[in-house]
Amino acid sequence: MTQVLAADAEGCRAAGEALRAGELVAFPTETVYGLGGNARDGKAVAGIFAAKGRPSFNPLIVHVIDLAAAEPLAEFSDAARALAARFWPGPLTLVLPRRADAGVSELVSAGLPSIAIRVPGHPVARAVLAAAGVPVAAPSANPSGRVSPTTAAHVRAGLDGRIAMIVDGGPCRVGVESTVLDLSGGDPAILRPGGVTPEDVSAVLGIPVGFAPPPAADGPLLSPGMMASHYAPAAPVRLDAIEVAPDEALLGFGAVAGATLNLSPRGDLGEAAANLFAMLRRLDEGGYRAIAVSPIPDRGLGLAINDRLRRAAAPR
Repeated sequence: MTQVLAADAEGCRAAGEALRAGELVAFPTETVYGLGGNARDGKAVAGIFAAKGRPSFNPLIVHVIDLAAAEPLAEFSDAARALAARFWPGPLTLVLPRRADAGVSELVSAGLPSIAIRVPGHPVARAVLAAAGVPVAAPSANPSGRVSPTTAAHVRAGLDGRIAMIVDGGPCRVGVESTVLDLSGGDPAILRPGGVTPEDVSAVLGIPVGFAPPPAADGPLLSPGMMASHYAPAAPVRLDAIEVAPDEALLGFGAVAGATLNLSPRGDLGEAAANLFAMLRRLDEGGYRAIAVSPIPDRGLGLAINDRLRRAAAPR
């Protein structure tokens, strides 16, 4: 049975000590709940893959408390430092050249010469990281390929008995995973859209920033969240739905009549992002044949929402 801890000083301290000792601990970030393991401990990192049923070729994001803790792990360019100064702590992951003496498990990077690093802004995540005192590899705390968790109850439903602890810090604010930006070589490119938009990144770098092409079928994945089928409920997902069948649930957006659940009746993309995974879970538990989703604008946070929905709807 997985232990559930309160997100108080004692709970965060216990979680940090468990991480340092090689245990697996789930904790909230501002995006989704992460499943943490000591990035310097190969056995702990392997345990993350085992608990999630995650393919070992899919790299993990390393979470640290601040830029000073990140610098020993990766080579930081001027551009990387400018982005860190603007968006850390926060929902931006940087993929950077990995330092030869980084001292983290090779499994973290799935054998690549790069490393993905983030400084979370959630106070509970920061308290846990401070108590751990080690870099923490942490993908989303759910079985691989399934809907990401935004509450402690979601984590327990998927991973109870597979991990040591869950720190219950309430629902996550952003609701979709961090933006992942590749700065490991060549032009900056977004590998996964998230809470920081391309326009946000371009404003700091002073150049247009676009999306990286999808990886080849047999090529390496540079970032989490790049698999074609991901974030998927058990029920099939149908996108851009204008009409809905009697045995389908309708996940609405904006002023949509007859929605089973509505991501944001007022059409607010931030509210929709925060509700996305929790509502997908609720509909998936409702016994519907399929989940139809209303059209969502492909701008701002809508880019991240639509990315997650396309992967949820992809053939499995």
